[in-house]
Amino acid sequence: MKEILIINDQDNVAIALRDFEKDETIIAQGTEIKLSEPVERGHKIALKEIPAGEKVIKYGFPIGHATCTIGQGAFVHTHNTKTNLDSIQEYQYEQKLTDNPFENKNLTFKGYKRKDGTAGIRNELWIVPTVGCVNGIADLMIKQFTAEVGDIAPFENILVLKHNYGCSQLGDDHDNTQTILGNAIKHPNAGGVLVLGLGCENNNIIDLKDSLGDYDENRVKFLSSQDVSDEVEAGVECLKEIFEAAKADKREDIPLSELKIGLKCGGSDGFSGITANPLLGRLSDFLVAQGGTTVLTEVPEMFGAETILMERAKNEEVFHKTVDLINDFKQYFIDHNQPIYENPSPGNKAGGITTLEDKSLGCTQKAGTSTVVDVLKYGERLSVKGLNLLSSPGNDLVASSALAAAGCQIVLFTTGRGTPFGTFVPTVKVSTNTPLFEKKGHWIDYNAGTLIEDVSPDIVLDDFIQYITKVASGEPVNNEKNNFRELAIFKSGVTL
Repeated sequence: MKEILIINDQDNVAIALRDFEKDETIIAQGTEIKLSEPVERGHKIALKEIPAGEKVIKYGFPIGHATCTIGQGAFVHTHNTKTNLDSIQEYQYEQKLTDNPFENKNLTFKGYKRKDGTAGIRNELWIVPTVGCVNGIADLMIKQFTAEVGDIAPFENILVLKHNYGCSQLGDDHDNTQTILGNAIKHPNAGGVLVLGLGCENNNIIDLKDSLGDYDENRVKFLSSQDVSDEVEAGVECLKEIFEAAKADKREDIPLSELKIGLKCGGSDGFSGITANPLLGRLSDFLVAQGGTTVLTEVPEMFGAETILMERAKNEEVFHKTVDLINDFKQYFIDHNQPIYENPSPGNKAGGITTLEDKSLGCTQKAGTSTVVDVLKYGERLSVKGLNLLSSPGNDLVASSALAAAGCQIVLFTTGRGTPFGTFVPTVKVSTNTPLFEKKGHWIDYNAGTLIEDVSPDIVLDDFIQYITKVASGEPVNNEKNNFRELAIFKSGVTL
C-alpha cells in the first residue's frame, strides 16, 4: 500500500497516507526525502524547498503561498502557508468544455410518479408548519393519527418539518421562509402534506397558499389552529383525508434521468478532495450522461476554485450568472463586516486542509467535469437537467436544506470527520477514509476510503451507482434510520 500520494505532477507537496515520525524517509518522484518533522495522516509534505512567497501547489493549482522558506521534507500547513485570495474579482469568459466520459445506459429506479410529472424516491406524509409555534401541535397530531390508523402504508414515514421561523421576520428572511416551505410542500418525496398554521403569523396560510401556484388539492391540506376549537382533532381528520387519497400509491420503474441529486461536503479532511469528492464527481458525470441532474452548492467553498466552474459554463449567460453567484456572496460577507476567507474550520485544519483554496479545490471535485447548465439563486427550484450551481452558504444544515428545497430527492454528503445529521430528504454520508467508516458505521452510509487502498476507481464507482439506485428505490440510509431529519432556513436580517 502507498505511503504518500502526489495528486498532480505539478504539485510541490505530497499527501501522507499514514502518520510519519521525524527522520523517516519517503520516496517521491524517484527521490529519497527525509522528513524534518512529524506529519500526520492526511497532511502535506514538501517535496522540495519552497522559498518564502512562492506558491504551494496541490491538485496542480496554487493553494496559497509560503510565508517562510519551507524545507524539503517539512510539514506544510497553516504555520507556514497563507491564502492567495483577496476581495471581489473581475473574470473573463474563457470556455473550456470536455466531453462526458460516460454513456446513457437507460437505467431505472423504483420510485413514485407524481401528478405534476415529478418523481419521488420516498412516499412520506409531512406536516409543514408555517411558524415554529405549532411544532409541538404537529407532534400531537402524528401521535393521535398513528394511534387511530395503525399501519400508515403506503406511506413510509410521517414527520414534521420543524423550524423556528415564520413570524417576526422581514424582507428577504420572510421571503426565504415562505419560499423554502413552499418548495417543501411541493417536494416529490412527500406523498401528502398538511400545512399547519397558528393564525396570527407573518407567514400566514393565505399568502403561503397563494405563493404555491398549482398543487394537488387531494394531497395538500391546510389548517389554521386558531380557527378551530380542537386543532389536534381537526389536523388528524386532514391527515386521514390525505391518507385515503394515497392508498393506491406504489413504486414503479422510473428512468434514472428523473433523479436530482444534491452534492454537499462537511467536516472535510485531507482526503476529501482525493477520495469521496472525486467519487461524487464521477457519479455526477454518470448521472448527467443518463439525462439526470446534480447540484453543487456551498458558494464560500468555491472561492479559489471558481474559475474552474466558470470555464465550464455552457454559454456566456451562465458564465455571468456564475460570476454573480461568487461575487454576490463575497459582497454578503463585506456587507456584514466579516472576512471573506474565514475558512477552513478548525476541524478542516485538523484533518489536513490548510487554506480556502485547498478546501475549495477539493470541494469542487464533487462537480466532476460536466458542463454547468444553470445557476440558481437561494430558494429557486431546478428547471434545467444537468449540472447546476445553487447559491447557499457552506453551513451543513442550511446548504442541505437548500438542495432539498431546490427539488433534489437525495443529498450526497461527503465527510472526513463524521456527522450524524440529515435534512428532510435521504442524506447519504460518504466517508473519505476507512477508519471513520469503521468507527461511525451508524452515521456513515458509504466508504470512499477504499480509493486509497488500491481498489479500482471503476469498481468503486460501479458499486456506488448500484448503492444510490437502491437508495432511490427505497433502501433507507442512516439519517432516516436514526430519525435525524432537519430543516434549516437561511437567515441574514432583522428579527422583530
